[in-house]
Amino acid sequence: MSPTALHVRAETKPLEHRSAITPTIAKKLVDAGYVVNVEKSPLSIFPDKEYEGTGASLVPTGSWTDAPSEHIIVGLKELPEEDFPLKHIHVQFAHCYKGQGGWDTVLGRFPRGKGTLLDLEFLEDEQGRRVAAFGYHAGFAGAALALMTWAWQLTHGKDEPLPGVTPYENEGALIKDVKDAVEKGKAKSGHLPRVLVIGALGRCGKGAVDLCEKAGLEEILKWDLPETKAKPGPYQEIVESDVFVNCIYLSAKIPPFISPESLSHSNRKLSVVCDVSCDTTNPHNPIPIYDINTTFSSPTVPVKLPSGSTDLPLSVISIDHLPSLLPREASEAFSAALLPSLLQLNDWKNARVWQQADKLFKEKCAILPEGTVDGHAELVAGQS
Repeated sequence: MSPTALHVRAETKPLEHRSAITPTIAKKLVDAGYVVNVEKSPLSIFPDKEYEGTGASLVPTGSWTDAPSEHIIVGLKELPEEDFPLKHIHVQFAHCYKGQGGWDTVLGRFPRGKGTLLDLEFLEDEQGRRVAAFGYHAGFAGAALALMTWAWQLTHGKDEPLPGVTPYENEGALIKDVKDAVEKGKAKSGHLPRVLVIGALGRCGKGAVDLCEKAGLEEILKWDLPETKAKPGPYQEIVESDVFVNCIYLSAKIPPFISPESLSHSNRKLSVVCDVSCDTTNPHNPIPIYDINTTFSSPTVPVKLPSGSTDLPLSVISIDHLPSLLPREASEAFSAALLPSLLQLNDWKNARVWQQADKLFKEKCAILPEGTVDGHAELVAGQS
């Protein structure tokens, strides 16, 4: 039997510098008998030369489309918006299982080409916990940008948005910049910001809290299920905080955390919201005060405030690949956590974690709107 071939595709999302399979993990996979082909990537934090000596082969950028159909394509973020059917097994974050805008178009490409999506977001262990996630670094980076935005508003005025940011080589460099910004904000306002984190007990929330602590903040409100279950939103405590960081995992409709009406209070101190969860197009988004994703080149979007509100600005950060602010550290942690599952791809149909992902894929394909895929019911039924 031929060895299982993994094709690591180059990311195409602007400023996406992470990789699902780092050089360290590529070597471990090769040592375990896998063929690993890595696309040359102008964006990756890992230069092509770092894969030399790992046993992996460097292949042209974008060559996954021509790879043999039995090769497994491994990536991180969404594929480019194309329309051709997908014939491979794809391991990636597809963001099409929770009713996001255009989910049917994204998902429909797989059954049309008799391909399979094994979504990284839904790989779970026996306890229902994700086997690998970028949550910690997402929360860490999101809180960092939120504090930078708070300070920027104070030192540059409400009409000048936070300028674009670029990835950091390491955590220490990011913390230094955040500390410097917070000190400037404190000098202008006379106080350190109060930050409220919802979802503080999860991976993402822990990252946000850790960043705030390393930045020297003194008032960090750490909310999780006990606080949100005790009473429904909107929450006045959010409006009374300087910064709100949302780190929940949204799985069902819940009351909104804040609303346009709650922002009209005269005692509003809130000036920055970082929606790390970034359920922008989800119909159940608990932060219904914005409707677009932001980017590293334009990190914030202003919120249109109700008439009669204070002059205090309010900006939202809604970047959907925040961990790329610390791409090397985030990739190394994620790839290492994913390795045990990657090592099961040579027999994925009999490996529980991948079986579960395949089952979910079929369930989602079964509810595609009629006409999305010609004969998709037969295609899905025929997949094994």
